Amino acid sequence: MTEPEFAGSNPVWMGTTARREGAEWVLRGHKWFASSADGAAFAICMAVTSPEAANVYRRASMILVPTDTPGFTLLGNASVMGERGGDWASHGEVSYQDARVPAANLLGVEGAGFVLAQERLGPGRIHHGMRWIGVCERAFDILCRHAATRELAPGKPLGSKQIVQQGIAESRAEIHAARLMVLHAAWRIEKEGAEAAREEISLIKVTVARTMQKVLDRAIQGLGALGMTDDTPLAWWYAHERAARIYDGADEVHLEAVARRILRGYGMSTR
Repeated sequence: MTEPEFAGSNPVWMGTTARREGAEWVLRGHKWFASSADGAAFAICMAVTSPEAANVYRRASMILVPTDTPGFTLLGNASVMGERGGDWASHGEVSYQDARVPAANLLGVEGAGFVLAQERLGPGRIHHGMRWIGVCERAFDILCRHAATRELAPGKPLGSKQIVQQGIAESRAEIHAARLMVLHAAWRIEKEGAEAAREEISLIKVTVARTMQKVLDRAIQGLGALGMTDDTPLAWWYAHERAARIYDGADEVHLEAVARRILRGYGMSTR
Protein backbone atom coordinates (compact mmCIF):
# COMPACT_ATOMS: atom_id res chain seq x y z
CA MET A 1 0.00 0.00 0.00
CA THR A 2 2.76 2.44 0.95
CA GLU A 3 4.07 4.91 -1.61
CA PRO A 4 7.04 7.29 -1.17
CA GLU A 5 5.12 10.20 -2.70
CA PHE A 6 2.10 9.97 -0.36
CA ALA A 7 1.54 9.86 3.40
CA GLY A 8 1.35 6.24 4.50
CA SER A 9 -0.87 7.24 7.44
CA ASN A 10 -3.64 8.04 4.92
CA PRO A 11 -4.29 4.65 3.32
CA VAL A 12 -6.97 5.90 0.92
CA TRP A 13 -4.67 8.47 -0.70
CA MET A 14 -2.38 6.89 -3.29
CA GLY A 15 -1.17 7.46 -6.83
CA THR A 16 -0.90 3.90 -8.16
CA THR A 17 -3.67 3.20 -10.68
CA ALA A 18 -5.07 0.15 -12.44
CA ARG A 19 -7.19 0.82 -15.51
CA ARG A 20 -9.30 -1.82 -17.18
CA GLU A 21 -8.47 -2.57 -20.82
CA GLY A 22 -10.57 -5.44 -22.13
CA ALA A 23 -9.67 -8.58 -20.22
CA GLU A 24 -6.69 -7.01 -18.48
CA TRP A 25 -5.73 -4.58 -15.75
CA VAL A 26 -2.92 -2.16 -16.62
CA LEU A 27 -1.03 -0.98 -13.52
CA ARG A 28 1.11 2.10 -13.18
CA GLY A 29 2.66 3.39 -9.98
CA HIS A 30 5.41 3.33 -7.38
CA LYS A 31 5.46 1.47 -4.06
CA TRP A 32 7.96 0.99 -1.28
CA PHE A 33 8.15 -0.99 1.95
CA ALA A 34 6.69 -3.86 -0.05
CA SER A 35 7.32 -6.59 2.51
CA SER A 36 9.45 -9.49 1.30
CA ALA A 37 9.18 -8.39 -2.35
CA ASP A 38 12.74 -9.61 -2.94
CA GLY A 39 12.30 -13.26 -3.96
CA ALA A 40 8.49 -13.23 -3.99
CA ALA A 41 6.58 -14.98 -6.79
CA PHE A 42 3.78 -12.42 -6.79
CA ALA A 43 2.75 -9.09 -5.31
CA ILE A 44 -0.61 -7.92 -4.02
CA CYS A 45 -0.88 -4.38 -5.36
CA MET A 46 -3.30 -1.84 -3.93
CA ALA A 47 -4.27 0.46 -6.80
CA VAL A 48 -6.96 3.03 -7.54
CA THR A 49 -9.50 1.46 -9.91
CA SER A 50 -12.51 3.74 -9.36
CA PRO A 51 -11.11 7.28 -8.89
CA GLU A 52 -14.54 8.91 -9.25
CA ALA A 53 -16.28 6.85 -6.54
CA ALA A 54 -18.02 9.15 -4.05
CA ASN A 55 -16.86 7.02 -1.13
CA VAL A 56 -13.06 7.35 -0.91
CA TYR A 57 -12.91 3.95 0.78
CA ARG A 58 -14.32 2.31 -2.39
CA ARG A 59 -11.82 3.70 -4.90
CA ALA A 60 -8.99 1.15 -4.58
CA SER A 61 -8.74 -2.55 -5.30
CA MET A 62 -6.24 -5.33 -4.61
CA ILE A 63 -4.76 -7.07 -7.64
CA LEU A 64 -2.39 -10.03 -7.85
CA VAL A 65 0.70 -9.29 -9.95
CA PRO A 66 3.22 -12.07 -10.71
CA THR A 67 6.70 -10.60 -10.28
CA ASP A 68 7.78 -11.83 -13.71
CA THR A 69 5.14 -9.61 -15.33
CA PRO A 70 6.68 -7.16 -17.87
CA GLY A 71 6.49 -3.71 -16.33
CA PHE A 72 6.95 -4.96 -12.77
CA THR A 73 10.39 -3.95 -11.49
CA LEU A 74 11.95 -4.46 -8.08
CA LEU A 75 14.06 -1.31 -7.83
CA GLY A 76 15.82 -2.54 -4.71
CA ASN A 77 15.40 -2.92 -0.97
CA ALA A 78 15.11 0.08 1.32
CA SER A 79 17.94 0.37 3.81
CA VAL A 80 16.28 0.12 7.23
CA MET A 81 18.42 0.92 10.25
CA GLY A 82 21.54 0.12 8.21
CA GLU A 83 20.29 -3.17 6.73
CA ARG A 84 18.86 -3.85 3.28
CA GLY A 85 17.10 -7.09 4.17
CA GLY A 86 18.16 -10.66 4.52
CA ASP A 87 16.81 -13.98 5.69
CA TRP A 88 14.31 -12.35 8.07
CA ALA A 89 12.72 -9.67 5.89
CA SER A 90 13.22 -7.14 3.13
CA HIS A 91 11.35 -3.97 2.28
CA GLY A 92 11.26 -3.60 -1.47
CA GLU A 93 10.79 -0.56 -3.66
CA VAL A 94 8.64 -1.54 -6.64
CA SER A 95 7.73 0.14 -9.90
CA TYR A 96 4.70 -0.67 -12.05
CA GLN A 97 5.11 0.65 -15.61
CA ASP A 98 2.07 -0.44 -17.61
CA ALA A 99 2.21 -3.91 -16.04
CA ARG A 100 -0.61 -6.00 -17.52
CA VAL A 101 -2.35 -8.83 -15.67
CA PRO A 102 -5.58 -10.74 -16.36
CA ALA A 103 -8.82 -9.21 -15.09
CA ALA A 104 -9.32 -12.39 -13.04
CA ASN A 105 -6.36 -11.35 -10.84
CA LEU A 106 -8.63 -8.92 -8.99
CA LEU A 107 -9.07 -9.92 -5.34
CA GLY A 108 -12.69 -9.76 -4.28
CA VAL A 109 -14.76 -7.15 -6.08
CA GLU A 110 -13.66 -3.86 -7.61
CA GLY A 111 -13.36 -1.15 -4.98
CA ALA A 112 -13.00 -3.57 -2.05
CA GLY A 113 -9.28 -3.01 -1.49
CA PHE A 114 -9.63 -0.97 1.67
CA VAL A 115 -12.21 -3.35 3.15
CA LEU A 116 -9.92 -6.32 2.50
CA ALA A 117 -6.98 -4.48 4.02
CA GLN A 118 -8.96 -3.76 7.20
CA GLU A 119 -10.01 -7.42 7.45
CA ARG A 120 -6.34 -8.33 7.60
CA LEU A 121 -5.07 -5.44 9.72
CA GLY A 122 -7.27 -6.02 12.79
CA PRO A 123 -6.31 -9.64 13.47
CA GLY A 124 -2.81 -8.86 12.17
CA ARG A 125 -2.29 -6.36 14.97
CA ILE A 126 -3.18 -9.11 17.45
CA HIS A 127 -0.43 -11.25 15.92
CA HIS A 128 2.03 -8.35 16.19
CA GLY A 129 1.10 -7.91 19.84
CA MET A 130 1.72 -11.58 20.56
CA ARG A 131 5.11 -11.47 18.81
CA TRP A 132 6.14 -8.29 20.60
CA ILE A 133 5.28 -9.82 23.97
CA GLY A 134 7.52 -12.74 23.01
CA VAL A 135 10.35 -10.27 22.31
CA CYS A 136 9.68 -8.64 25.68
CA GLU A 137 9.85 -11.96 27.51
CA ARG A 138 13.15 -12.93 25.91
CA ALA A 139 14.68 -9.51 26.57
CA PHE A 140 13.43 -9.66 30.17
CA ASP A 141 14.99 -13.11 30.64
CA ILE A 142 18.32 -11.93 29.23
CA LEU A 143 18.33 -8.96 31.60
CA CYS A 144 17.42 -11.03 34.67
CA ARG A 145 20.03 -13.71 33.95
CA HIS A 146 22.67 -11.02 33.54
CA ALA A 147 21.58 -9.16 36.70
CA ALA A 148 21.72 -12.35 38.74
CA THR A 149 25.17 -13.51 37.55
CA ARG A 150 27.15 -10.42 36.57
CA GLU A 151 29.27 -9.25 39.51
CA LEU A 152 30.13 -5.58 40.00
CA ALA A 153 32.59 -6.69 42.69
CA PRO A 154 33.27 -10.08 44.30
CA GLY A 155 29.98 -11.33 45.75
CA LYS A 156 28.06 -8.23 44.57
CA PRO A 157 25.78 -9.04 41.60
CA LEU A 158 24.36 -6.31 39.39
CA GLY A 159 20.89 -7.30 40.56
CA SER A 160 21.67 -6.14 44.08
CA LYS A 161 21.36 -2.54 42.93
CA GLN A 162 17.99 -1.00 43.74
CA ILE A 163 17.75 0.83 40.41
CA VAL A 164 18.25 -2.44 38.52
CA GLN A 165 15.61 -4.13 40.65
CA GLN A 166 13.21 -1.27 39.93
CA GLY A 167 13.69 -1.67 36.16
CA ILE A 168 13.11 -5.41 36.39
CA ALA A 169 9.91 -4.97 38.42
CA GLU A 170 8.58 -2.27 36.08
CA SER A 171 9.27 -4.44 33.03
CA ARG A 172 7.48 -7.38 34.62
CA ALA A 173 4.41 -5.26 35.40
CA GLU A 174 4.31 -3.69 31.93
CA ILE A 175 4.66 -7.00 30.10
CA HIS A 176 1.91 -8.52 32.22
CA ALA A 177 -0.42 -5.57 31.55
CA ALA A 178 0.31 -5.69 27.80
CA ARG A 179 -0.42 -9.42 27.68
CA LEU A 180 -3.77 -8.98 29.39
CA MET A 181 -4.69 -6.19 26.96
CA VAL A 182 -3.91 -8.44 23.98
CA LEU A 183 -5.91 -11.31 25.45
CA HIS A 184 -8.87 -9.00 26.03
CA ALA A 185 -8.72 -7.65 22.46
CA ALA A 186 -8.53 -11.18 21.07
CA TRP A 187 -11.49 -12.22 23.24
CA ARG A 188 -13.58 -9.32 21.95
CA ILE A 189 -12.69 -10.09 18.33
CA GLU A 190 -13.76 -13.70 18.88
CA LYS A 191 -17.05 -12.71 20.53
CA GLU A 192 -18.08 -9.63 18.53
CA GLY A 193 -15.79 -9.33 15.50
CA ALA A 194 -12.92 -7.02 14.58
CA GLU A 195 -15.15 -4.02 13.87
CA ALA A 196 -16.53 -4.01 17.42
CA ALA A 197 -13.00 -4.35 18.82
CA ARG A 198 -11.46 -1.45 16.88
CA GLU A 199 -10.71 0.54 20.04
CA GLU A 200 -9.07 -2.41 21.79
CA ILE A 201 -7.03 -3.25 18.67
CA SER A 202 -5.72 0.31 18.37
CA LEU A 203 -4.84 0.44 22.05
CA ILE A 204 -2.80 -2.76 21.99
CA LYS A 205 -1.02 -1.65 18.82
CA VAL A 206 0.22 1.44 20.65
CA THR A 207 0.69 0.02 24.14
CA VAL A 208 2.50 -3.22 23.33
CA ALA A 209 4.85 -1.55 20.82
CA ARG A 210 5.78 1.08 23.39
CA THR A 211 6.17 -1.53 26.12
CA MET A 212 8.55 -3.49 23.90
CA GLN A 213 10.69 -0.40 23.32
CA LYS A 214 10.92 0.30 27.06
CA VAL A 215 11.73 -3.30 27.97
CA LEU A 216 14.42 -3.52 25.29
CA ASP A 217 15.93 -0.22 26.37
CA ARG A 218 16.14 -1.34 30.00
CA ALA A 219 17.69 -4.66 29.00
CA ILE A 220 20.34 -2.98 26.85
CA GLN A 221 21.09 -0.48 29.60
CA GLY A 222 21.38 -3.30 32.12
CA LEU A 223 23.84 -5.26 29.98
CA GLY A 224 25.93 -2.17 29.31
CA ALA A 225 28.45 -2.55 26.48
CA LEU A 226 27.40 -6.16 25.97
CA GLY A 227 23.87 -4.98 25.17
CA MET A 228 25.19 -2.93 22.25
CA THR A 229 26.93 -5.89 20.64
CA ASP A 230 25.47 -8.66 18.51
CA ASP A 231 26.42 -11.26 21.12
CA THR A 232 22.78 -11.06 22.25
CA PRO A 233 19.71 -10.34 20.08
CA LEU A 234 18.91 -7.15 22.01
CA ALA A 235 20.59 -4.67 19.65
CA TRP A 236 19.03 -6.34 16.59
CA TRP A 237 15.56 -6.16 18.15
CA TYR A 238 16.09 -2.55 19.21
CA ALA A 239 16.92 -1.49 15.65
CA HIS A 240 14.34 -3.59 13.82
CA GLU A 241 11.40 -3.25 16.18
CA ARG A 242 11.48 0.55 16.34
CA ALA A 243 9.31 0.36 13.24
CA ALA A 244 6.56 -1.25 15.35
CA ARG A 245 5.36 2.23 16.30
CA ILE A 246 5.00 3.18 12.61
CA TYR A 247 3.84 0.26 10.49
CA ASP A 248 0.21 -0.93 10.55
CA GLY A 249 -0.72 2.56 11.68
CA ALA A 250 1.51 5.05 13.49
CA ASP A 251 0.90 5.60 17.22
CA GLU A 252 -0.55 9.03 16.57
CA VAL A 253 -3.14 7.72 14.09
CA HIS A 254 -4.37 5.03 16.49
CA LEU A 255 -4.51 7.39 19.46
CA GLU A 256 -6.47 9.96 17.48
CA ALA A 257 -8.93 7.30 16.31
CA VAL A 258 -9.49 6.06 19.87
CA ALA A 259 -9.98 9.57 21.25
CA ARG A 260 -12.47 10.47 18.50
CA ARG A 261 -14.53 7.35 19.20
CA ILE A 262 -14.55 8.12 22.94
CA LEU A 263 -15.53 11.77 22.44
CA ARG A 264 -18.36 10.83 20.09
CA GLY A 265 -19.80 8.90 23.02
CA TYR A 266 -19.90 12.19 24.94
CA GLY A 267 -21.79 13.91 22.14
CA MET A 268 -18.85 15.79 20.62
CA SER A 269 -18.69 16.14 16.84
CA THR A 270 -15.35 14.78 15.55
CA ARG A 271 -15.64 15.70 11.88
